[in-house]
Amino acid sequence: MEQSLRSRIGSVALPALFAVLLLFLWQTQLLHRMLGTDTFVLPLPRHIAQILVDNPVKIAENLRATCSVMFSGLAIGCLLGYGISVAAALFPKWGSGGLRVIGAFNAVPIVALAPVVINLTRDASDDVEVRSTIAKTIVVALLCAVAMSIGAYRGLTDLQPFAEDLLKSYAADRKTVFLKLRLPNSVPHIFIALRVIVPTSVISALITEYFAEHVIGIGRMIRDNITLAQYATAWAYIVVACALGIASYAVLMLAQRLICGRRWRI
Repeated sequence: MEQSLRSRIGSVALPALFAVLLLFLWQTQLLHRMLGTDTFVLPLPRHIAQILVDNPVKIAENLRATCSVMFSGLAIGCLLGYGISVAAALFPKWGSGGLRVIGAFNAVPIVALAPVVINLTRDASDDVEVRSTIAKTIVVALLCAVAMSIGAYRGLTDLQPFAEDLLKSYAADRKTVFLKLRLPNSVPHIFIALRVIVPTSVISALITEYFAEHVIGIGRMIRDNITLAQYATAWAYIVVACALGIASYAVLMLAQRLICGRRWRI
């Protein structure tokens, strides 16, 4: 028990100490000397913090746009991926083909997929904001569906030995086998997939905003401010993007603990 407590404290304390050390080196410009750069390209933390304090409304507006794309794409992608995995598990002859097709998107880089989807959705609406949101959501959904379909399929098919045979011996139909055996068995694998999907949804939303027509979002602000050599502002949005990713992952870990508890150890 004592060793476990020490391990938990160390897992939090060591990263925190490293972060404090990094900020100290950064603020005192020792990091600049080590990297051979200056405070224009790598602004000091206090300058970045000042920009965050001075522009809360604009930052919140762009953060809201990114979150809407990220969470809508995440939800659609998870539902699509799980639906494909269910079809592949219940109907292997036809469903496995869909699993292979969706898995092929895993080999397509985001920087290649995003411009293609944006061009394909130019006629989706006359409103540039609407069609940009549709394109960004599609990209996020496709990339999220890949990990979810593969992870959930494993949970739906990797059953305990003789568990399915036991239910069938009780004259259980396919619906009962799915609800009582396959679905509960897939829950821990869903959370394993979400560990990959949540960071992917953040990254894909940010990168897709680079190419979108509508000039809004954290990713677009990073790109535009770097183009204009406003590096301090760009770093401020990078900090917001990092905070979004960390907060989303923390919420996922909390949800996993609340839902799974000690029943499933993953």
